[in-house]
Amino acid sequence: MNPFRRLFQYVWPQWPRVIFVVASALVVAALLSLSFITVIPLLKVMMGKEGLHGWVDRKTCQYRYGLDFYVPESVDFTSQENQGIAYYLLVLDVEKGSLAEAAGLRPADRIIGVADLLTSDQVAQIPFTDLLRELAATDQNDLEVQLKRLNSDNVLERQTLKLSTPNNRSAAANLKKGYLERSKWGMTIRLAEHAQWAVGFLPREQTSESKIRAVIFIMLAMALLTIVRCAAKFYQGYLAEKIVQVGVNRLREDVFAHLMDMPVSYFAKERPTDSVSRITRDTSVMGQAIKIMLGKALREPLNALFMLAFATLLNWQLTLIFLGSAPFVLVTMNAFGKRMKRATKKLLMASSQMLSKLQETMAGLKVVKVYNQQQYEVESFKLINARLLKQLLKISKVDSATSPVLEVLGMFAGAAAIIIGMAWVTRGRIDSPEFLALLLLLGASAEAVRKTSDIWNKIQEAKAAAERVFAVADEPIEFQKPGAIELPPLKSKIEFKDIVFTYPGGSVPVLKGVNLIVQAGHNIAIVGPNGSGKTTLANLLPRFYDPDSGQVLIDGTDIRDATLPSLRSQMGMVTQNMVTFHDTIAANIGYGKPDAAREEIIAAAKRAFAHEFIDPLPNGYDTFIGELSTGLSGGQLQRIVIARAILKNPVILIFDEATSQVDADSEAKIHKAIQEVMHDRTSFIIAHRFSTVISADVIVVMDQGRIVAQGQHDELIKTCSLYHSLYETQLVKG
Repeated sequence: MNPFRRLFQYVWPQWPRVIFVVASALVVAALLSLSFITVIPLLKVMMGKEGLHGWVDRKTCQYRYGLDFYVPESVDFTSQENQGIAYYLLVLDVEKGSLAEAAGLRPADRIIGVADLLTSDQVAQIPFTDLLRELAATDQNDLEVQLKRLNSDNVLERQTLKLSTPNNRSAAANLKKGYLERSKWGMTIRLAEHAQWAVGFLPREQTSESKIRAVIFIMLAMALLTIVRCAAKFYQGYLAEKIVQVGVNRLREDVFAHLMDMPVSYFAKERPTDSVSRITRDTSVMGQAIKIMLGKALREPLNALFMLAFATLLNWQLTLIFLGSAPFVLVTMNAFGKRMKRATKKLLMASSQMLSKLQETMAGLKVVKVYNQQQYEVESFKLINARLLKQLLKISKVDSATSPVLEVLGMFAGAAAIIIGMAWVTRGRIDSPEFLALLLLLGASAEAVRKTSDIWNKIQEAKAAAERVFAVADEPIEFQKPGAIELPPLKSKIEFKDIVFTYPGGSVPVLKGVNLIVQAGHNIAIVGPNGSGKTTLANLLPRFYDPDSGQVLIDGTDIRDATLPSLRSQMGMVTQNMVTFHDTIAANIGYGKPDAAREEIIAAAKRAFAHEFIDPLPNGYDTFIGELSTGLSGGQLQRIVIARAILKNPVILIFDEATSQVDADSEAKIHKAIQEVMHDRTSFIIAHRFSTVISADVIVVMDQGRIVAQGQHDELIKTCSLYHSLYETQLVKG
């Protein structure tokens, strides 16, 4: 599945909010388009001669019957050529496939009577405004239409026709219209009916007072539309933000939980800061894209669609001309999007490298200063920063180019529509106010499309980020055999049987046929040169790694057949890298036993000789240990770590160079604490300190991944030359 699409599994659980966001966007788009349409009645009231009611009646006739009538100008009423124009409706155009065409009406026909307003001996003439109103407002199924038509001798003859209305369902069904045409026809008729209802609140008289009242009515309607639209826009924006933040929050939690279950081997070959960057920065990039998709990417295309829909109602031919640039727009956006995705992927990698560099430099700042490597680190940072800048500039170039290119395409399309539209205005095919409203709608739709110009680029950015995030989420977790058993506490022995192990990505085995039996309750010291496999052997016990071949057995049970929690619940570990967390001292000591009482924590601290420096602190056990364990000495931190192991009270303890980085005073106290905690407990000690080795029940000597000797100190010092050499050169006498 596309990584970006997978993000929607965190969005869809909030489907009620998503539906509300979509509904709000539809409301915003519809009301915004209506706001532009109100320009037509406003201009009709302020500038037009036919007035608002006349315009609504005329458009209603056009939508219902397919009839387009001529609107007389002031000069027409005094012209000899148009004598009597005030008493007939001049047909300009008859739409193909319309009710008017079915009735036999033609362009240039002069309608002089209709429905209940018919000429007779008593009624010689009927004002065209009354005829227009009757045609627009009638609820009859069929109308009698009186008209005058030029014959072959160019003489006007009286005729009577039968005109069916949309209320006549059989006549409407006989029209040759497709499904889309009928849907459009029904929608325009309903729109006209609503307009008739709205203008019914205003007087028909064309006086100054009535015009002012009409303008006030239109402005109030626009104000109401604006208030509702802005309220919908607010809820769309707020709920979209809520959906994004909740979804990204859950994504981060899932990825972090997955990281916790991933094998240690993954972090041995990948930078931890890269995983941090993916969880923090990359998920934020994904969230911004979803926010855009639920905001601008939803709202602006809907705005454009509604604008174009209303423009199509006004004049579909000019709208189609304007849409001629659409294929070029799609091709352009796709090309820019591909470039954006490539640049973003490289940007995120460079950003991760910068985070890694900053973290390692800040952590090792003392070393940098002592070795006078400030300039080297600055130059290294400059290289990473330059790569970051390069990708940022590429992204900026694509972002900057997208909008201007779309504006140029829109300008050509708009220019074509304006030129053709002006020609039609001069020929009377479209009214000036309608043409102006059409231009506003097309211009607004173009602006909406321009605002979406960066959406595709943002989606491509999010795709690149999603690939990185879900690449981590798709990494296999630590293997646990299906149907694994709960491992009972150690009672008899631990056995390493024919162990061969190679680190992931390595070519040479680190452990080569290791065999070792450790009796329960014994203390085992493992010594050997650097790289001999001491720590690796200890790391197999909690299954940080699994051997290539061989078995690790606890009381005869292969640890790969046991559940990981039941295996690791029996173990405690103290390493040379003092791992503490940004929390209180009490929380750090109680890390392995979250439900421990304060008395238990203090007791464990006393046994680890940590209480003596914790108690005098201003906040005592509630003192926060700073980030990177700042604020306490190495020896103090190590005693806190030992107190953590004591409180857990594990069956098996692993000490990996636990006293290698502390002063003599701390070492003595740590040694006492270790001796106490190891009593009657199975312990593995990896150490260079003579004091912690000599007292072990069994000393195991390793070299080049093999066990070369094992026994006690007095025996090994005589029989094992390697141990004797280590004792003389590496083991520090305590």
